[in-house]
Amino acid sequence: MQKMKWITVLVVWLAAGNLLAQAGQQVVDTKDAREKRALQSLLNLAEKVIIPAVDAMPADKFGFAPTDGEFKGVRTLGQMVKHLSATNHILAAAALGEEAPVDAGDEVGPESVRTKSEIVNYLNGSFAHLSKAIESIGQTNTSANPSPISPLKKGEVTRSALVVESLMHACDHYGQIVEYLRMNGVVPPASRP
Repeated sequence: MQKMKWITVLVVWLAAGNLLAQAGQQVVDTKDAREKRALQSLLNLAEKVIIPAVDAMPADKFGFAPTDGEFKGVRTLGQMVKHLSATNHILAAAALGEEAPVDAGDEVGPESVRTKSEIVNYLNGSFAHLSKAIESIGQTNTSANPSPISPLKKGEVTRSALVVESLMHACDHYGQIVEYLRMNGVVPPASRP
């Protein structure tokens, strides 16, 4: 009888340890899932305002850059959107442990992307790349770059931090895109009734 008691205690103890380990794993999974959902929501919001704003500018105005005031040397709308897209690709690649796309051109974007439709497609592809990076959060990085990843800055940078950096950068450029639209008599779609 004493032996049976010890076996029962041992089984209960092992089962409890296994349940606690599973519960701990679920907490980690839930945290990663919450983080992914939050970042995906922010990415969706950025896409929802940026893509229609870029698309609202007439094709013949993609070469527009302000000249009055303190705008000397600023990018044209087309250059700005390519820069935004290239940066999205570079940061998404870093988050995924991939090499930065060669055609990103140090945040300038591919020279071959010139027309409005090509630029909008490049922008859409950059947001899809960021979405893929968000999905990788919580996964083990199997590439040559270990996670946390630090290809762009001194110190350790996580996948989440790279995605957040890209989203903050996109929001900054959204403000500039809105200014360019309004300077050309176009009301940004997000501001329309």
